Amino acid sequence: MAGFSLYCHRYSDEIAGLDMIGDGIGVGIVGLGGMGNLHARSIRDLGAEIVAGVDLVPEQRDRFAGEFGARTYETHEELVDDDAVDAVIVTTPNRFHEPITVTALEAGLDVLVEKPLAHTLESAERIAETAARSDGICMVGFHNRHAASMAMFDEQHARGRFGDLTHVEANYVRRRGVPGPGSWFTDPELAGGGALLDIGVHALDLALYALDFPDVVEVSGVTRTTFGTSEEYADPDGFGDNWDAEAEAYEVDDSVSAFIRTADGQTISLEAAWATNREESMDFRVRGTRSGAQFDIGDTELRILEAGTTGCDHYADVAMTGDSAVTGYAEQDEQFLEAIATASVPETNTVAEALTVQRVIDAIYRSSETGRAVQLEASPLVEARLEQSPRLD
Repeated sequence: MAGFSLYCHRYSDEIAGLDMIGDGIGVGIVGLGGMGNLHARSIRDLGAEIVAGVDLVPEQRDRFAGEFGARTYETHEELVDDDAVDAVIVTTPNRFHEPITVTALEAGLDVLVEKPLAHTLESAERIAETAARSDGICMVGFHNRHAASMAMFDEQHARGRFGDLTHVEANYVRRRGVPGPGSWFTDPELAGGGALLDIGVHALDLALYALDFPDVVEVSGVTRTTFGTSEEYADPDGFGDNWDAEAEAYEVDDSVSAFIRTADGQTISLEAAWATNREESMDFRVRGTRSGAQFDIGDTELRILEAGTTGCDHYADVAMTGDSAVTGYAEQDEQFLEAIATASVPETNTVAEALTVQRVIDAIYRSSETGRAVQLEASPLVEARLEQSPRLD
């Protein structure tokens, strides 16, 4: 993935200033690819012990055992039965999020599951129902909430700098980033969707997060499959290696455009694409009644746009710069470990929030299929139930 290697290079600088909150916590990783190893290194450097790992590929297991000195298994059931495991991090293809997460939660373990919560809304709802009953905590891996630019936005928003937020433009657009036939990303049975579920989910999550997760009442969207059979649109920084010209037909979306309306009249416009003939962008533009904000989630600058009384244009813009080492992964993992250590509900990245994101994604797909806007009812009961964790009783 373009940019993934940059995150890997920067994560060690990112964790240097974080507390060793993970002392005494044994963590197991399910899925020992790039994301699983990234979490393992971050968690280890925060003081937790990587005690076990699961992968179907023997070479992945051997490599993981060599680096972390951990036991390795072929199945998640074996890992859950390991008495040294206190918490599980799930970094598998989307289809397997539910069985792994549910098994771990039913055993009372704490779980961090990578985004999206699941490959379908129904699967996500079953995870949420299990989380509501479990003594374990469940957190979902939306690391961009902890990125430098988003952290600066959060701080200014909390101070009331923007007034009432009215609209968010959320973009996560790659120019050449199709995973390509032959990878699980383009298999609808494993992924559940394409660009929308892979990277659009990040943009949508941040937009809803910026608006404090309002009730969404109407969703309209169009998904497209345009470039999936053209190798020149593959990601040259890694995904192109997965290209398989003999693979079955490409059956997932590679771009999406959507418009979302909330019960309070706030709106979101969403653009996401694995590939498109425009400049790459992770650009967010937030409008408020007092000022607006513009930032790229992969960058460290936040630009605040305000009105002023001087000059011919009455502009009063402010640029702020955050820590370039902060990508969000280490902060997210630290929050997970802190919730475990203090037996508390995570401050953010909750299952209820992830389920809301999944409901909107499902509505976008349905709108695209029917050509009509989809009306959504108030948040389901399970979300209200998730506000109180059994661990706090």
